[in-house]
Amino acid sequence: MTDHAKILIVDDTEENRYTLGHRLRREGYSDLSFAEDGEEALAKLRAENYDLVLLDVMMPVLDGYETLASIKTDAVLRNVPVIMISAVDEVESVVRCIEHGAEDYLPKPFNPALLRARIGASLSRKRFRDQETEYLGRIEAEKARVDQLLQATWPPGAIKEYKETGFVRPRRFDGVAVLFCDIVDFTAYCDSHAPEEVVTHLEALTGAFERLTDEHGLEKIKTIGDAFLATGGLLRSLADPALAAVSCGLEIIKAANAMPPGWHVRVGIHGGPVVAGMMGSQNCSFDLWGDTVNLAARIAKEAQPDQLLVSEAIWPSIRDRCQGGSVGQTELKGKGKVELIACHSVA
Repeated sequence: MTDHAKILIVDDTEENRYTLGHRLRREGYSDLSFAEDGEEALAKLRAENYDLVLLDVMMPVLDGYETLASIKTDAVLRNVPVIMISAVDEVESVVRCIEHGAEDYLPKPFNPALLRARIGASLSRKRFRDQETEYLGRIEAEKARVDQLLQATWPPGAIKEYKETGFVRPRRFDGVAVLFCDIVDFTAYCDSHAPEEVVTHLEALTGAFERLTDEHGLEKIKTIGDAFLATGGLLRSLADPALAAVSCGLEIIKAANAMPPGWHVRVGIHGGPVVAGMMGSQNCSFDLWGDTVNLAARIAKEAQPDQLLVSEAIWPSIRDRCQGGSVGQTELKGKGKVELIACHSVA
């Protein structure tokens, strides 16, 4: 609606300001401000938001050319439309103003029909640009929200590939350390505590898990109910994935113990080949598959509360830098008896 437009009239002649203001009010523009020269106009523009400036060319102190240049070189003001006010013999100078960013011009004396048309057209273009800016802002905000969601659920390497290609190609990775962390007695805890308390404490633990995996160069893959899955050496280069996973797992145990309600967790680590890629087209996720993943999950289930177990397959590569010992042969589904080693510290 026209009465919502905020217009600044800049002219050193009081009669011109009065005449133009009177005609604009008759057209339904009620939110009007006035300035006698360019300096006053710039001060008003920097103090309030305007939808349109009607700017006289010939003025003392700071004329129309200088005022227009100041508006169009100001990062905040440059998008405010400016219509130049000119006498008939000043048309050539107004053309120069339009070449330097003015929206249009109004000749003196003011013709009511031309006044209505040119101001209406300028305000319509301004509203369209504002809507476009708002729309682009919403797009950027939505992109940022999607980025946040991806960063919370996908490893950085997968996000980079997805943004570049629109897909994460499934492929085989060798020498990957897989870490599973499982919360002890989580179901019983949920049954005896309010949902809000459960979610609050679980979010804090998840945040600590994500922070520690990142600090050790691991990649959080996903949260599976009361369990966490991370990898070392998958999409992120890592000199010693197994050792990094053990260091991270031990710190996760300490962090869980220190957080309310005093969580106890089991950690299992195994290393080997995995297949990883994007799954799904709507609620898509980045996931891992393979015997290495399954074995790491089964090892975690065999651990005692606050214990970290590794498979005999990765122990030889880290034994010189870890303090630990065998817990004996353990029957694992689909694997038979497998020797597991409890790690207590990293040298």
